[in-house]
Amino acid sequence: MTKTKVQRRAAKLTDAYFDLVRRHPLRCIQSEAELDAAQGVIDDLLRQELDVGGTAYLDALSDLVILYERDHHPIPPLAPHELLAHLLNERGLSQADLVRMTGIAKATVSDLVSGKRSFIVEHTQRVASVLNLPATVFIANTMA
Repeated sequence: MTKTKVQRRAAKLTDAYFDLVRRHPLRCIQSEAELDAAQGVIDDLLRQELDVGGTAYLDALSDLVILYERDHHPIPPLAPHELLAHLLNERGLSQADLVRMTGIAKATVSDLVSGKRSFIVEHTQRVASVLNLPATVFIANTMA
């Protein structure tokens, strides 16, 4: 990278960015205490109106938190029936709505949501299509 490009990038950052870096340096999070401190800074920043520099700092610190949490607090994937129940709830849909939208039998939808029945390819395709998702969200979780 040329010296000119480095100077241009640095010129876009405001004093707010450098003030924030001095108060809470941007470095890899190594412990739960550092995670808590970083989350506290993020919470404070989210309550403020930030300029370009503040936003750049918030983005960088958020990325560091995400990396730490991904490695130290992984979230296991949901089982297909749990994912389906969550998606229906999140979208304000009932099982009856899903029956009407997919053409899948009422008892089958009930069994899919409760986990009593596994998804077959046809169910996966119909449900994914109605929910405007790739079918692999159900297939991948089935294999997990």
